[in-house]
Amino acid sequence: MNIFLKTEDEIELMRQANLLVGRTLGELAKHIRPGVTTGHLDKVAGEFIRDNGGEPTFKGFPNPFGAPFPANICTSVNEVVVHGIPSDAAVLNDGDIVSVDCGVLLDGFNGDSCYTFCVGEVSDDVRQLLKVTKESLYKGIEAAMAGHHVSDIGAAVQDYCQGFGYGVVRELTGHGIGRDMHEDPKVPNYGTRGRGVLLKSGMCLAIEPMVTMGDKAIGLLPDRWSIRTIDGKPAAHFEHTIAVRNGRADILSSFEEIERVEGKLN
Repeated sequence: MNIFLKTEDEIELMRQANLLVGRTLGELAKHIRPGVTTGHLDKVAGEFIRDNGGEPTFKGFPNPFGAPFPANICTSVNEVVVHGIPSDAAVLNDGDIVSVDCGVLLDGFNGDSCYTFCVGEVSDDVRQLLKVTKESLYKGIEAAMAGHHVSDIGAAVQDYCQGFGYGVVRELTGHGIGRDMHEDPKVPNYGTRGRGVLLKSGMCLAIEPMVTMGDKAIGLLPDRWSIRTIDGKPAAHFEHTIAVRNGRADILSSFEEIERVEGKLN
């Protein structure tokens, strides 16, 4: 296992990459509504990232089968947990949810963040799933400080989500991040406190709860990228990139632009 501690200068470069991801997601928030295709969102994201000096890191990224990802972002609708492929044929409908996962390479460092959006009027039980999943992300971040363990992050996420009766996906994890999009260590969303890799100041992690309304079991769709719930119930996914500190973690990505568009900030 190779874990790279980042210098302060490197963390600041990572912050800029992650803030570009946040601005991209904020731009997409302006477009998400019934009748819009996920293919349109992909085009908007690719143009915005490149216009701001970055490169979409998901484009061309290979899966375990050797197939390159064909788009700039992942758009995962309803029961699709992660890695949904944007398409001009995939129209968002009133009541859908769509998680948009975005990665950017800027000045040699990677940013990675995800947000699950409501499309039009969404049912109260689905809104509750999104609320709890987002809150669990911050529970995990609170546990991500030097002297704690990677498993403390997952335990915080798992305990909170399972308290609401939700499933926590096991097969997919968060990860270290830096010059490469995926670095060591893996960051599961479940676990027993006090186990696994010891967290040190300067470690940068992408923490990303993936939570299901029903059973946690997942399966791979025929496109060999999209992963969905087996029971067909919706799933939510939120992600921040953080830098571990001796005290509270430093959140390098941002939801502020999204929340401003959604009317949650003045």
